[in-house]
Amino acid sequence: QVQLVESGGGLVQPGGSLRLSCAASGTIFSIHAMGWYRQAPGKQRALVAVITSGGTTDYADDVKGRFTISRDNAKNTVYLQMNSLKPEDTAVYYCNADLVAPDRNYILRNSTYWGQGTQVTVSS
Repeated sequence: QVQLVESGGGLVQPGGSLRLSCAASGTIFSIHAMGWYRQAPGKQRALVAVITSGGTTDYADDVKGRFTISRDNAKNTVYLQMNSLKPEDTAVYYCNADLVAPDRNYILRNSTYWGQGTQVTVSS
């Protein structure tokens, strides 16, 4: 059973920093892209940043220059370093992984998995 577990959310003042982590566990054959999404109250879930297995990254326009996504392939973990946080960054942050894992019949399947979400609140 594949699981993605996030950590690192919390309350921070405007201008502050937080680092989110997301570790994938279970029987995993390979992981392709990993990413972070966020959902603010009353809004749809939106992409924040994504990183491929080769290290290519892409960011939403409103976080470019402030957020940095990285990954440790040996640990099946993706990180999101968030600097210069703003109140509008307040949201539940979800990690996402596109990976290959065996199904219940031990057949390898390419599927997308989500973490449970971690709250980030930016407020003074």
